[in-house]
Amino acid sequence: MQIDKAPDTTVLINNIAYLYFSGTSYLGVATLPEFQEIIFGNIKNWGSSFGSSRNANIKLSVYKKAEDFLSNFLKSEDCVTVSSGTFSGLLAISTLEKMVDTFFYMPKTHPAILPKKAKPVFKNNRLHSLLQNSKKETLCIVVDGIAALETTPFNFDFLHKISSDKKIFLVIDESHSLGVLGENGSGISTKIKVSDQIEMIRVSSFTKAFGLNGGVIAGSKKFINFIKHNPLFIGSAPMNPAFLQSFLDAQELYYNQLKKLQYNCKYVYDALKDLENITISENYPVFFIDNEYIADELLLHHIIITSFYYPTSSKKINRIVLNANHTTPQLNFLIKSLKNLSAKNN
Repeated sequence: MQIDKAPDTTVLINNIAYLYFSGTSYLGVATLPEFQEIIFGNIKNWGSSFGSSRNANIKLSVYKKAEDFLSNFLKSEDCVTVSSGTFSGLLAISTLEKMVDTFFYMPKTHPAILPKKAKPVFKNNRLHSLLQNSKKETLCIVVDGIAALETTPFNFDFLHKISSDKKIFLVIDESHSLGVLGENGSGISTKIKVSDQIEMIRVSSFTKAFGLNGGVIAGSKKFINFIKHNPLFIGSAPMNPAFLQSFLDAQELYYNQLKKLQYNCKYVYDALKDLENITISENYPVFFIDNEYIADELLLHHIIITSFYYPTSSKKINRIVLNANHTTPQLNFLIKSLKNLSAKNN
């Protein structure tokens, strides 16, 4: 289906209105007039893009200002912004490839942070033996903050079972949790307790919750310095400066939208938590019905959800996505439709 206008809570297809429970604009800011006005104002000052390397002799002040803010927001020593979330993952892994001996991955890890020849963290439902032996080496574990087809983060207790002889880099992709989960939307990583042997690196997109094309890498000052000296970083165009300034200027709006989103999540959770074959959390805006035909069935009710084949999944992903702008009547229509379909299919 092709459309000619960005969807918000509804979308017009062949002159017929459908409720839109899809996409990843969790805070719903991309279509808000007040958010767009912030962007328009900043484009007048910073332009529509900045066609230069961050390492060039002319530097824009907004990058340091935004990255200082982000370091504090993410409770990280340092951070750097880049042009996209996918690039943040690829750049982090490219840098780590020169630093680690072996990569390990958790299930359903996004392709942007999944190196070739990486090994599974768990083998035969047990922690991989290479993570437990006494060999002194540097390893890297990659994981999504919220994995595909999940509504809660992984349990990270396994980190405490890794041999103390290992130096571990833990790379977490927060693209689907930043702006949505954690204290004021700071993500899930700030709650993970790690020992001194583990260095945490976070990568994320700005596009999903924050409604801006761009990405961020957060970690130690030493690691971020390595990133800044990576030829891929030096030779690439940076995140749009007008977007970064807009991110700073929209903090109050983000906060208010997050509160609305949290209300919507709790409202739908309370109404649907006892539904059969549902995977849902009271504080996450994405949930799943174990029914491969759910997208087609909801379409007959004039409801559109996300339905496509994800790179790390062997079956089609059908995601029902809430955003902060959904109204109570719209949520009630979704709830009623899902309950009716559940009753019909049972």
